[in-house]
Parts: sequence; structure tokens; C-alpha cells
Amino acid sequence: MLDTHRLRIFRSVVASGSVQAAAANLGYTPSAVSQHVTALQRETGLVLFERAGRGLRPTAAGLLLAEQADAILDRLGEAEAVVADLRAGRTGALSLSYFASVGAAWLPRVVRRLTQEFPGVRLDLSLRDWLPDDPADGSDVEIAVERPDFAAWPGFTAHHLLDDPYVVVLPESHPLSGREEIELAELAAERWVDNDFARGWCRRNLVEACTAAGFRPPFHVEAHDYPTALAFVAAGIGITVLPELGAIQLPAGTRAVRVVQPVPVRSILVVVRDAVAHTPPVVAACAELREIAGESLLRSGSSPLRPARGPAERPVTSGPGR
Repeated sequence: MLDTHRLRIFRSVVASGSVQAAAANLGYTPSAVSQHVTALQRETGLVLFERAGRGLRPTAAGLLLAEQADAILDRLGEAEAVVADLRAGRTGALSLSYFASVGAAWLPRVVRRLTQEFPGVRLDLSLRDWLPDDPADGSDVEIAVERPDFAAWPGFTAHHLLDDPYVVVLPESHPLSGREEIELAELAAERWVDNDFARGWCRRNLVEACTAAGFRPPFHVEAHDYPTALAFVAAGIGITVLPELGAIQLPAGTRAVRVVQPVPVRSILVVVRDAVAHTPPVVAACAELREIAGESLLRSGSSPLRPARGPAERPVTSGPGR
């Protein structure tokens, strides 16, 4: 393989017309330049210069190699520029996965920051309710709901963002709508609107909390997503219980009230591929997510931010999210 440093010196000798001139232009001694040219001739097995009076002139092989060296060094310069851009986060791609309610509430700010600060980076966004089983299918950044039966893959690190408590959304005309908080057991006789057709971890979390309060939620109507369930509440069909993040944009005529005794909570994580965790776009994305989560914490009075649980405490988990 040709030594690109020697190619540059060789090209300078050809362009400068002599070893002495090339040495002066490059800031080397003439003997150092001669040594590099001799080494290049040995590497290539070619005679690159011939005597011409008291100086040197390139042979036909030398002229052809000099021409090719220009193209090689130009391409190398372009590659070095690409590497610098990648290192600085000015180009490349970033894959990011999210679940529906966090996509509506948080993702616009994250994407706005990334497109403003790194306009040359392509964003590959994907909506999914859970982390894939195969880490090869994982995104660089995954926003997910913590779940007990999923451990973070090797090569990925999970960071806790927010504990998202559940609220009950009722019509404003409901007798309980003026309360600051409602015990779950007080909702046992209500007409419940289901909001999780996937029967995922968020729904299971709610059902377990209701069971702890002494009843099973009496679902009378099934909706396939949060917005539809909220619209049913606005229409006076019933009440629905969902994570607070899913109730940020309430329809007119409804009100969200925190549920207690017990308090169902889902934990939101960001799972980051270690290989890209240091890159400026990923650092910026995670910083924006933490800032948004902190603002949500201040608005809702949720539990404080904490580091993700270590393996000794409980596996970092993720599951279906809405």
C-alpha cells in the first residue's frame, strides 16, 4: 500500500521542480525529502526521476504517478473532511424510535433542535410500541417505557427520564371533576373507556393498580388509542384512565385528575447505543429529552428524576408504550 505522506512529498518535488525547492516549500531538509522519494521508488519498484544536468526530472512513470497522486490526495482530502463532519455531527444519520404519546408531546422539540443544530444529519424516525428483541434492529436512540421483563442489550445504556403517573379524564360535568385527586376505588362503578387495544404494559400496570384497590376496571367501550378514548370522554360516554403524558391535549369539556391509592406510574427511559453516545447529535437529543422531562416534572409534581436502575436492583426494562 502506498504511503500517502510520501505521495504528497513526491508530488511536491514534481510540482516544485527540485528536491531543494520542495524541501523549502514543505519545511523539510533536502535529505529528508530525498529519503522519502527513494523509499517511494522502492515501494513502487519504479524509477520516478532521472538526472537532467545538475537536477532531476520526472520519468514517464513519475509523471503518470504524479497525475494519479493528485486524484488520490484529492479523494483523501474529501474523506478526511467527511470524517471531520461526522465527528462534529455535521453529516451522517441518526435513527430514533419513540412511542405515540411521547412522539406527540416531546418529539417536535427534539427534532427541531437536531434539524437546527445539525442540518446535514438525516433523521430516521420510527414509531413503535416496544423495543425489538434483536439489538441489531434497535435505533441509535430509543424512547421507551420501562418494563420488568426486558433487560437493556449489551452495547446500549438506558437512562431514566421521567416517572409518568396516571390520571383519570372525566367530563367537566362529572361530580368528581372538581377534585384535586381521586382514589382509584372511587372509580370502580364508573363506565370505563379502554384506551390500549394492544393490551400492553401500560394497560397491565393500570389493571394491577385497580386490582390492588380491590376491583377490576369495568371496560364498557374499547378505543384503540388515547385521542379516541379522550374524544369518547368528551362525548359523555364514560371516563378513561391513562398516563399523564397522554392527556396533555385534552378535548374541550374534559378535565384530568390525578389518581391515588395506589398511584399507577409508568417510567420512561431513553436507551442509547453506546457506539454513538458521544456524538454531538445524540448528546443534543438526550439533553433536549432531559430538559423536556424536567419541565414535565415541574408541571406535574411527579417524582424526582433518578438514574436508571442497575442490574443489581432490577433489570432496565421497556415495553409497549402509547
